[in-house]
Amino acid sequence: MMHWIALPIILPALVAPFIVLAARYHIAIQRVLSTAGVLALIAIAAGLAWQAADGTVTLYRLGDWPAPFGIVLVADRLATMMILLTAVLGLFVLLYAIGSKWDERGRHFHALFQFQMMGLMGAFLTGDLFNLFVFFEVLLIASYGLMIHSGGNRRLRAGVQYVLYNLLGSTLFLFALGAIYAETGTLNMADLAGRVAMIDEGGSVGIRVASVLLLLVFAIKAAVVPLHFWLPSSYANAPGPVAALFAVMTKVGGYAIIRVYTLIFPPDLEITSGLHSVWLLPAAMVTLAIGMIGVLAARKLDRLVAYSVIGSMGMVMIAIALFTQAGIAAALYYIVHSTLAGAALFLIADLARSGRENLDLRAAPMVAGAPLTAGMFFAAAIAMVGLPPLSGFTGKLMILDASINAPLVVWIWATVLIASLISLVGFARAGSTLFWKARAVPPPEGAEPASPPSALSYTAVGGLLALLAALTVLAGPVHRYTTAIAAQLFAPAPYVSTVLETPGKLSIPAEEH
Repeated sequence: MMHWIALPIILPALVAPFIVLAARYHIAIQRVLSTAGVLALIAIAAGLAWQAADGTVTLYRLGDWPAPFGIVLVADRLATMMILLTAVLGLFVLLYAIGSKWDERGRHFHALFQFQMMGLMGAFLTGDLFNLFVFFEVLLIASYGLMIHSGGNRRLRAGVQYVLYNLLGSTLFLFALGAIYAETGTLNMADLAGRVAMIDEGGSVGIRVASVLLLLVFAIKAAVVPLHFWLPSSYANAPGPVAALFAVMTKVGGYAIIRVYTLIFPPDLEITSGLHSVWLLPAAMVTLAIGMIGVLAARKLDRLVAYSVIGSMGMVMIAIALFTQAGIAAALYYIVHSTLAGAALFLIADLARSGRENLDLRAAPMVAGAPLTAGMFFAAAIAMVGLPPLSGFTGKLMILDASINAPLVVWIWATVLIASLISLVGFARAGSTLFWKARAVPPPEGAEPASPPSALSYTAVGGLLALLAALTVLAGPVHRYTTAIAAQLFAPAPYVSTVLETPGKLSIPAEEH
């Protein structure tokens, strides 16, 4: 049995309590343990991604109980890509938290950070719907602790709102799981793929309801309109590095939609046909529009970045809602891009706090370290808006090309292009106000100049921007890989047979089927 698959979950689950029990009052030891843990996660995730690159689907049975009776972890191309992205993002977020000393403002930052990584890794690797729910709850608990890190009434109110919305999603998730289990007698995703396909039209009411409920749950996690209200305040009021880590949280919802609605409820399944195009695609276009209008209307930099995350999820969901191989491939490329760009912008917004009373978009004295911070904001804004030459432009071209044969192609193109123009105006206004007009505002008399951000903070942001540049340069190979992921998703026989196979054949390359 391939035990390495469980390590991305087990490692942070062990590091977190060790930090609490053995290093609670020693921040230096916490930093060393947490950083070492994330570096190990990157190495493990890279190894699993390398193994899955040829199409191999690898299974791990907890307790050696066979599926569908036992809990299983499954590593294919999609799961390993997402855990590698999360681990790499986690490293740069952690470096920023250390460099900016955010981790010193509360006792349990590093322990909560590790539990958050555990929940993310588990959500991507699980092969069981109930355990997807479990890892969602781990995410919720850890993310709430991180969100209210260092306290404050506004942060606490935003955290309560965040928890309430996500508890609503959790309740709907339980209802959906109950309906699915009542109809099929299983929650293993591979097993569900076969059992749902055998349900006839006359007895499909329960499974239809369950599929709609699941889509609503994942739409809440992905902040799809009209289920997005929790995100702007929650992300804007979270600590900078926490908001940056949360850039991948909405992608968990997108990942779940891709996994469930290509494996269990595929587009050609008659009993749920039309669910994607009738509801999801229009909602995705509205999400993109609302997000970019929010960018234009925002009066604070942190809320502007939060709305840009909503808009970027709209772009992702447009590509996903096409439910074609080209659409899923483009969505996966854009998921990587928007995660890195969103995280970089949240960290830059935190950099901009240096020397400013708040992040209001109005002329104020220059921020500390303004030239470098302004340059980084310029690069990250170009990436998020989707201007050439960075990966946002490439990703939007992929999505537009994938939609060329869609029935709503005119609406998709119009929404994407107009939203891009609106976001360009919004980011340009914010940048000019924060960094250009500030040159004309003298500092208050007698005020001491603020210390510029640390070199480690700038290194963390620079690393994310360097990854965006690499994603642009390697757009061809990355897109070919995401195309291979999409092809594997739309031909799930190797995944299903690996999970339900006899114990002697747990790792089966796709080419052997």
